[in-house]
Amino acid sequence: MVVETSAYRALALQLTCHAVNDCADSQAARARMLENVARVDRAVGGSKAFLGQDLKLVVLPEYLLTSYPLGEPIEAWRAKAAMEVDGPEYEALGRIAQRHGVFLAVNGYEADRNFPGFYFQASVCLGPDGNVVLRYRRLISMFAPTPHDVWDRYLEVYGLEGVFPVANTAIGRLAAIASEEILYPEIARALALRGAEVFLHSSSEVGSPLMTPKDLAKRARAVENLAYVVSANTAGIAGVDIPFGSADGRSKVVDYLGEVKAEALTGESANACAELDLVALRRYRHRPGMGNLLARQRLELFSSTYAQSLHPANTMLDDQGAAVVPDRSHFLSVQRSVIERLSRDGVI
Repeated sequence: MVVETSAYRALALQLTCHAVNDCADSQAARARMLENVARVDRAVGGSKAFLGQDLKLVVLPEYLLTSYPLGEPIEAWRAKAAMEVDGPEYEALGRIAQRHGVFLAVNGYEADRNFPGFYFQASVCLGPDGNVVLRYRRLISMFAPTPHDVWDRYLEVYGLEGVFPVANTAIGRLAAIASEEILYPEIARALALRGAEVFLHSSSEVGSPLMTPKDLAKRARAVENLAYVVSANTAGIAGVDIPFGSADGRSKVVDYLGEVKAEALTGESANACAELDLVALRRYRHRPGMGNLLARQRLELFSSTYAQSLHPANTMLDDQGAAVVPDRSHFLSVQRSVIERLSRDGVI
């Protein structure tokens, strides 16, 4: 039985990403990843000591342990930077969650023995007992394999609930949204309709003082689904050629009415911390009225529109249904074909 905490503090922990791209081999990369885990340990412990013992949820930025691939072939990046589901990085992260008594949401590249040679970008939440309570694989990505690229096989292995997981925990029903997926309302809606109350959003994005598309989307997803959004951005990326501060700042906690409750500026920061009140959220969801957008959905109106496919599934399965690792040119090639089709059909 889950014993719930009705109100607690959540932190979008803004930390610097130390990339592994310049590591000479996978052994050096793994060592750096564990160094990055040690930095997380210190930051989580220090943040809880400063913010208070009611800090129960910590969300980390996107691909914090590795940064992103810079043209490396898929197999090479898998060997260098993809974590095994039972590997030492997750074990160490689980110990952090256990040591500090928090739910710890992380994002990184992950290998899967069911798909040799592949990696997926995964958002994983570890509970205070150190065990994984939620594992979500990013569904929409520009330059990384996704479950949709091996769709038929992925459904055979994990089923649809493995695609849209929601974890019922002591701090509410948790679901993950990875990076730019915050721009796609369908993902948040699919999770909300499975009960999600708190969206764990790991991101590495422009930290602009302007209202960026992602920043706008965080508030929109919160309002549309009457859910909290805890969104952690990187505090810069070290060890790659882009200017350090390009992805820095504006981590935030957004409530179910779209109000930003706390926000960090730039640099490493624990300032994006606010209370999440599950009782108030659930009370609002049960309240009849125009503001109850979740209860007012008429999904059947849109079923025929969503039944059509734009970006095709199974582009990384062969004729026998086996997963085939593509080269990097595959991603732009598929997108060009989709754009051409949309143009022929008069959509764009």
